[in-house]
Amino acid sequence: MPEFLTLLPPDEARALLLAHLSDVIPDSESIDASSSVGRVLAQDVIAPHPLPEFQRSTVDGYAARAIDTHGASDSLPAYLNLIGEVPMGDAPSFEVGTGQCSLIHTGGMVPNGADAVVMLEYTQPVQRTEIEVFRAVANGENVIRVGEDVSQGQTVLTKGTLLRPAEIGGLMALGIIKVNVVRKIRAGLISTGDEVIDPSQSPRPGQVRDINSFTLGALVEKSGGFAKFYGIVSDQFDAVKETAARALSECDVVIITAGSSASTRDMTADIIRSLGEPGVLVHGINTRPGKPTILGVCDGKAVIGLPGNPVSALVNGYLFVVPVIEKLLGVLTKPRATVPAKLTVNLPSQAGREDWWPVRLIPETQSDEAMKTPSLRDSVVSKVEFLAEPIFGKSNLIFTLASADGLIRIHPDATGLSAGETVEVYFL
Repeated sequence: MPEFLTLLPPDEARALLLAHLSDVIPDSESIDASSSVGRVLAQDVIAPHPLPEFQRSTVDGYAARAIDTHGASDSLPAYLNLIGEVPMGDAPSFEVGTGQCSLIHTGGMVPNGADAVVMLEYTQPVQRTEIEVFRAVANGENVIRVGEDVSQGQTVLTKGTLLRPAEIGGLMALGIIKVNVVRKIRAGLISTGDEVIDPSQSPRPGQVRDINSFTLGALVEKSGGFAKFYGIVSDQFDAVKETAARALSECDVVIITAGSSASTRDMTADIIRSLGEPGVLVHGINTRPGKPTILGVCDGKAVIGLPGNPVSALVNGYLFVVPVIEKLLGVLTKPRATVPAKLTVNLPSQAGREDWWPVRLIPETQSDEAMKTPSLRDSVVSKVEFLAEPIFGKSNLIFTLASADGLIRIHPDATGLSAGETVEVYFL
């Protein structure tokens, strides 16, 4: 099998796969904004009005004209006449004039005439209708102006935005209760192997429960897709081909696990070639784990063959399945979440191969050098760092990954990593 003779680096293989895919899925649906977390916007969101729509106080205090507080201090306070209290949830019926103020609470509407709010703790009542001000405020201090958050007609969220809790809050603030989102990417999942059985069954000697359909299905769902399960198919060419063809007609991407190694039992590559053009793009990735991964495109749709070993399948699911889903969704590119950590042991690697190691993060409190001096201990804050402890295990042991917090990458140019070296841990 000639494709297997030339192993491509993961980045190069991924770029090749993505370049052959069809454009972003055009289908969209309108859903409740309140339940749209994790979905991807299909169109820009335009602010229908400014936010906020009125001047609001950010503190409890007194709304006043800033010029009337200039020069105020503890020894020489300013005196203001109290003319009323701003009602919460309603517009004040009065206007603040020269030398006047009104009691206001956080979120209250700043009355006309006032341009600042003096915090309550910097005032003192003198009598029922007069207060002392001990600190001057500037124009606009402790006040949110009209449109300070967003202005009317502003594009507040762009197409391709992945909706998080903050975006949901913004939509609610603007009264946008429906949003158009890209429909979920349909990913067809096929497990192959005569030895593989459903997790609900008790395995006989030589049998194993299906893990990959469910780990990869969870990864698909987490990434914004919809996992469609096609069950466990026996190691028969026609049976696998028929199931894969049906999945390809019904889904946007097809994932086949097992049958991807260069052996006499390997059928996945031949099946991908038979499903459409251009067929197999890559058979073999220069990485560990997951070297026998197959990347193909059949008539514009990705068909990915992953190893049967659970760790290999899931790690390469992160490397190849997730980017495919994100491209089809049109998700705006953002950096992956990582945390720096110090490696606890030496890790060897083969030059020219990219290795991915599962690691456990261990908090480490490391005091500043100044902490060694007793007189400085109270004024120095300890620094909290992490140690990255590699988890050693074979690629068919799923709990080596289940007990990990993330993965570290050993670059193909390196021959390993040294203990004490700072590494980037990619969260799982």
